Amino acid sequence: MSPRFLISLIAGVAFAGSLQAEDGKPKGVVELFTSQGCSSCPPADAAFRKLVNQGDVIALAYHIDYWNYLGWADTLSSKENTERQYGYARTMGRSNVYTPQAIVNGRGHLAGADLTGINSKIDTYSSEGNGLTVPISAAMRGDELEIKIGAGQGKANVVMVYFDKEKTIDVEKGENSGKKISYLHSVTNVETVGMWDGKATSLTLPASVLQRPQLEGCAILLQSATADGDPAAILGATVVMAGKNI
Repeated sequence: MSPRFLISLIAGVAFAGSLQAEDGKPKGVVELFTSQGCSSCPPADAAFRKLVNQGDVIALAYHIDYWNYLGWADTLSSKENTERQYGYARTMGRSNVYTPQAIVNGRGHLAGADLTGINSKIDTYSSEGNGLTVPISAAMRGDELEIKIGAGQGKANVVMVYFDKEKTIDVEKGENSGKKISYLHSVTNVETVGMWDGKATSLTLPASVLQRPQLEGCAILLQSATADGDPAAILGATVVMAGKNI
């Protein structure tokens, strides 16, 4: 393991704006479902940038693929991102999905451009006890990544979310044709690496989970799931690395 890689891991922040929360812990998790081919999405992407720069939440952008037929195939989109959004729809009892959509703490949704509403929902969840109530920390121990999770209620999955810090795209066709748009924290992969049963626990992973070509950012979500395996409430979260793995 190179010294440069180790330093990037210890840094513990993978955001354009560093976390500024009062104890270093994020206030909430916001997941934006967006598309380069959606004419109403640029305002939400701009609001999302402001959210990232606030520095007190974990903000992740999932580019979906169901608007690709409109004339421009989103270069950051994936069917997995679309499946995640549909999973949230089932969890929330919805029959459809839309863009831009913001999911807050895996518990509720609202229009992705409504920055005031997003922040208000984060604060409301925190005051109601539906914020990130389970503490999570992560650190390198030699050639291993150790994740420590505090005690709490219920069961949840330990989910790694990998994302790019920033990508600037020249949209050549479709509803946003001619626009040059910069996207932050676009998710490239999501995988479950462990489970939590409500007891304080530690999870040890090989450093290889972070040694991936072109990896720029990674966050850990402690996320519950429905009986059918769809994503549900996020109970805790942290960021574990920064800097491209080179």
